[in-house]
Amino acid sequence: MRYFASNRALFAALAGTFHPPFQTSFEHFPCLSVYITLSFFNEFGLNAMPFTYEYPRAALTVDCVVFGFDEGELKVMLIQRDLPPFEGKWALPGGFVRVDETLDEAARRELEEETGIGKVYLEQLYTFGDLQRDPRERVVSVAYYALVKLGEYRIKATTDARNAAWFGVSDIPKLAFDHDKILAAALQRLQGKVRYQPIGFELLPPKFTLSQLQHLYETVLEQKLDKRNFRKKIQGMGLLVELDEIEQDVAHRAARLHRFDQKRYDQLKKRGFNFEL
Repeated sequence: MRYFASNRALFAALAGTFHPPFQTSFEHFPCLSVYITLSFFNEFGLNAMPFTYEYPRAALTVDCVVFGFDEGELKVMLIQRDLPPFEGKWALPGGFVRVDETLDEAARRELEEETGIGKVYLEQLYTFGDLQRDPRERVVSVAYYALVKLGEYRIKATTDARNAAWFGVSDIPKLAFDHDKILAAALQRLQGKVRYQPIGFELLPPKFTLSQLQHLYETVLEQKLDKRNFRKKIQGMGLLVELDEIEQDVAHRAARLHRFDQKRYDQLKKRGFNFEL
């Protein structure tokens, strides 16, 4: 029997009809006394199967570092594993990549499946491939980091997660696999990138005070910033819109609220504007 697949989806579907799913271009099934050949023709009309070579294959996963900012503290969202290995241990949300999805799609799917969080700022971080990073098998993980307006989401553990919770970055328990290493890399990336891209606003509510904005940067960068210089620089960029609103229900003098002008930033960026703090 010979099957012809015109695209990846059909190719994957055909592969999944056999148990176990085939891993080579030719498989011999004694009970059927027949050889089955799968031919995959790409968009250029080329049969891809002759270019498939036999070698041990590593599994591919995605892991997500989710940052939030609440009550003056930078936080990370973790899930408690409900399955071995590391059952009961805290870890980053993530999982295996399916054959019919991109890495970005896999990251967003796993994040939503395990925490209920979706449609957030998400960026690829780094690839982690130490030989012994997973006790089950050879696993390579593509890590992502996400920025969340913490007040807009109520996290909920689903699928293989027993629990999901926010932890302050200074109060992280020992994590499963090499997730401590992934978290450290994500924090370093965030600290570097907030200086030259306005991604910090992804962690703030839509309306915020200048004090809240400064405190966010001080928390992420782990350093004290001069109030006068910070405000002069950030307001001089012309990216903040001062609102005719003030803080509500505060014990101190209510401060004026602002919002980030994304449209203005996009226009300036096209003209070569560089965001730099």
